[in-house]
Amino acid sequence: MSGRKNPYLTVLFSVICAVYIFPILVLLINSFKTKEAITRQVFMLPTAETFVGLENYIRGVAAIDFFRSIGYSLIVTALSVALILLCTSMCAWFLSRVGGRLCRALYYSFVFSMAVPFQMVMFTLPYIADRLGLTSPWTIPLVYLGFGAGLAVFMFTGFVKSIPLSIEEAAMIDGCSPLSTFFRVVLPIMKPTYISVAILQTMWIWNDYLLPNLVLDKTRGYYTIPMAIQSAMTDSYGTVDYGAFMALLTLAVVPIVIFYIACQKHIIKGVISGAVKG
Repeated sequence: MSGRKNPYLTVLFSVICAVYIFPILVLLINSFKTKEAITRQVFMLPTAETFVGLENYIRGVAAIDFFRSIGYSLIVTALSVALILLCTSMCAWFLSRVGGRLCRALYYSFVFSMAVPFQMVMFTLPYIADRLGLTSPWTIPLVYLGFGAGLAVFMFTGFVKSIPLSIEEAAMIDGCSPLSTFFRVVLPIMKPTYISVAILQTMWIWNDYLLPNLVLDKTRGYYTIPMAIQSAMTDSYGTVDYGAFMALLTLAVVPIVIFYIACQKHIIKGVISGAVKG
């Protein structure tokens, strides 16, 4: 059976794939329809009477400071992912190579943090972030580092254990310092896991609404794209402009979907490479 395709599994996974793709297709289709057609014929393709072209997109972009929000989202995502990759990879390398009870306790603390619900800290988080001055797009990456460290350390630690210690010992003999050994020897070997962690963290941070909504200072106009879309969802009369709403959601979702499709093979490769015993 290993050399042949299983038709039942093919049908099953095709159905699962269709279930995941269907909401995105519905979102894309409705972004080109009139408001009345969206509410009455949500699953129907646009017709000559209901098709509005790019009108919803133009109205949606005009309703919010779209490009500024995109810029803030890019800043938050790029800085957060870079900080998570650098700090957690070095931490995982240290925990794996030093060992001992303290390192094991720290490692299990990181793993345990993945099981802690966000709701347990969301009420105190705004107060702490405000007192520490972490309410801007340039400082909120420190908050994301705390919430993203658990998964990243777990994945990096699994991969570091698969790296032969003799490679690092040879670098030390050649005169490399610990930092030089990490950046010149260990980091290039960890590339598959780096890519996997970067993709997973990028998808989470880009789409995240709750954490930046709690932390960012909205009085200064710090709105990421999910926050901006939510704030502009209703007009002054409390009604929802579904056409513009669908268009804005499409502009926010489609880029990250394309990013994931283009990089999904790296996720699988990185996860498998870190699946070692130890």
